[in-house]
Amino acid sequence: MSGDVPGRRYRGRMRILHTGDWHLGRTLLGADLLEHQAAFTDWLVDLARERAVDLVVIAGDVYDRAIPPVDAVRMLSRVLERLAETTTVVLTPGNHDSAARLGFGAGVMGQRVRILAEPAHVADPVLVADDDGPVAVYGIPYLHPDLTRYALAAVPDEPLARSHHAVVHAATERIRTDLATRAGTRSVVVAHAFVGGADPSDSEQDIRVGGVDRVAESVFDGFDYVALGHLHGPQRVGDDGRIRYAGSPLAFSFGERHQRKSVTIADLDAAGAVTVELVPTPVPRRLVDVRGSIDAIESGEFRADADAWVRVAVTDTVHPERMYARVKDHFPHALAITHEPADRPAATAARAVTATSDPVEVAGDFVAFATGGLPDDDERAVLTEAYEAAVLALQREGDR
Repeated sequence: MSGDVPGRRYRGRMRILHTGDWHLGRTLLGADLLEHQAAFTDWLVDLARERAVDLVVIAGDVYDRAIPPVDAVRMLSRVLERLAETTTVVLTPGNHDSAARLGFGAGVMGQRVRILAEPAHVADPVLVADDDGPVAVYGIPYLHPDLTRYALAAVPDEPLARSHHAVVHAATERIRTDLATRAGTRSVVVAHAFVGGADPSDSEQDIRVGGVDRVAESVFDGFDYVALGHLHGPQRVGDDGRIRYAGSPLAFSFGERHQRKSVTIADLDAAGAVTVELVPTPVPRRLVDVRGSIDAIESGEFRADADAWVRVAVTDTVHPERMYARVKDHFPHALAITHEPADRPAATAARAVTATSDPVEVAGDFVAFATGGLPDDDERAVLTEAYEAAVLALQREGDR
């Protein structure tokens, strides 16, 4: 077994705890989430021990940015150290992480914590054994096409197509080639990507290149379990349940307020069949939208939501005196307070801009606003090129 947990007995399956998208260091409309993220990691360590987990896989976006705050780095160090006391941990970077920084020291870490951050080594698995034999665990970090289309090309100097599908497909082809040499070995792939057919939230970072951000589900054919990261809503991809997003452990926007956050426990039997259980994660505070007059707010009509993180829309016709202070008296954890008169004439609907909006379309809307006409094909090509160059520059800067 991969972990020496008192009382562990043979179950006839390997138990995998799949999580990801922790975004350590993130805030929610200015509210510091680090304390709540610490509570989640403490809970995760206890869960791994209580459920006799053999393998923990963390599918990217461990940090919220390439250069994370010191407290977030310390938190990750502590949780990996504690998990390694009882289980094996495999971690791969996401698009928010700097692969170089997250992967620092990967070569000298013990066998219990493995960080798979190098695109060139996607076909080098971590082998974890149970009583039924070995399981090969492969890590596919977030692959930016412009940074990996040469490195993953089958023929030198003949780069892959400039798309997420092309580079992820090339990575999985390498993995399939290696797996074919390991007769009787079960397989787990940990990947950070946007797979077609899955539902995004409004807080995930746009990763479009060439106007496309998705890879086909078929690139993961032939693997027993695929542990995905990037999308924040827990969900399966396809019909057989072997390809899944664990989702984020906390809500990172009001658009995620109705998601039931969880981690995934996947039991892999001797034949490679998977049984999945979703374990709800702790909820630090509910996210609630409140809409009403200042009198209704002060009357206690919404008192059940007093301890929640709330967005408050005050609907009085006239802006109430001391509106902000009066709302905060009743909602001390209010994150947004706006005045939206109920009788305001309907305005032309504006398209909301979220993390899932196409940045080139948003820029095109601005061009239309500023000039009175939508950009033509040539102008749109310039906008696309400028956006993708900016994203690439940020990715390279994060890896310096």
